[in-house]
Amino acid sequence: MPSHTISVLVENEFGVLSRVAGLFSSRGFNIESLTVNEDPLDPTVSRMVVVATGDDQILEQINKQLNKLVSVIKVTDFKDVETVDRELVMVKLAVDERTRIELDTIVNAFRAHVVDIGQRSVTVEVTGDSGKIKAFIALVRPLGIKEIVRTGKIALARTVQLETNNHRHAKE
Repeated sequence: MPSHTISVLVENEFGVLSRVAGLFSSRGFNIESLTVNEDPLDPTVSRMVVVATGDDQILEQINKQLNKLVSVIKVTDFKDVETVDRELVMVKLAVDERTRIELDTIVNAFRAHVVDIGQRSVTVEVTGDSGKIKAFIALVRPLGIKEIVRTGKIALARTVQLETNNHRHAKE
C-alpha cells in the first residue's frame, strides 16, 4: 500500500490530535509517523504532519473529513507534490576503543553529531530523509545499539515547484 504525507494546520486546542488521529484509524489507515508542533509564529495554531499507509480512495475521504473538522484550518496532501522532508534519530551506542574509531568514520560520513559521550556509550544525532536514517541505523547496528529514538517526518513543499505551479496558473 502507498504511503501518504499530509500536513494539517489546526487550532491549538484540547482534543484536536485525538479527533484527527481518529479519522485515520476509523478508516483503516495505519499512521506510520505523526509530528505535532505549536507554530512558532502563531501559538494559537499547531501543525501536524501525518505519514499514513492506505488506499488512495480512503485517503480522499479522510482529506474531505479533515476539512470538515471545526478545528482544522488547512489540509495539505503531499501526494503529487515534491517535498523537502526530514527526520531526526538519536542512537545510544555501546562503544570501546575498537568501535570508537569505526563510529567516528560513520559519524563523519553521515554528517552526524555526537551529542553525549560516556565511558561505555556514545549518543549520536542524525538528520535526513528516511533513506539516510535507515542506512545510518543499519551501519551502526553491528556496533551495539543500546537505545534509539526517532522522530516522525516533517515536510514542506519544494519552493521551486510552488513558483513553477503559480507561474503556470498565471498564464492560463
